[in-house]
Amino acid sequence: MDELGLNKLFAGILMAGLLLMVGIKLADVLVPHSELEQNAYVIEVPEGGTAVAAAPADTGPEPILALLAGADAVAGEKLAKKCTACHVFDAGGANKVGPALWNIVNAQKGAVGGFSYSSALSEFGGEWDYVALNAFLAKPKAYIKGTKMNFAGLKKPTDRANMIAYLRQQADSAVALPTDAEIAAEAGS
Repeated sequence: MDELGLNKLFAGILMAGLLLMVGIKLADVLVPHSELEQNAYVIEVPEGGTAVAAAPADTGPEPILALLAGADAVAGEKLAKKCTACHVFDAGGANKVGPALWNIVNAQKGAVGGFSYSSALSEFGGEWDYVALNAFLAKPKAYIKGTKMNFAGLKKPTDRANMIAYLRQQADSAVALPTDAEIAAEAGS
């Protein structure tokens, strides 16, 4: 590029900057800036410090016992298909990555023979009753912190009820459904 070309380029950039400044000044004259007498949206701030709202308490999963009477074990079996990569549901089935789940309802936690449980689950204690299964199936890692089970959980209460109904059938003899008193006690807690 010759010397005259550079001068033209510089003059063009300078002219664009001057036009921009003139445009801004002209816009300010045509539409003057004015301060509002009061804010359009007033934010109320309590005096005497900052009040922080308490975080919502995690109440756990929704009650499940009332849904079990009408739960669909066939739908639970369909849900269990994705569990077959790690678990087996047959009587006498061998453990896989996860323990065999035959006779799991009301069984002791961490008690399936021949399976190496995480220390978190082994030390947790208790039985896999309907309430415990509901909490575990909702979010395993939230129910038993440190569990090896890598499953996000079932969000819908109906899905958990259907899965538990299926697990209930995968036994030598199905565990009794919850009584009206147990359902009322869970709903009241």
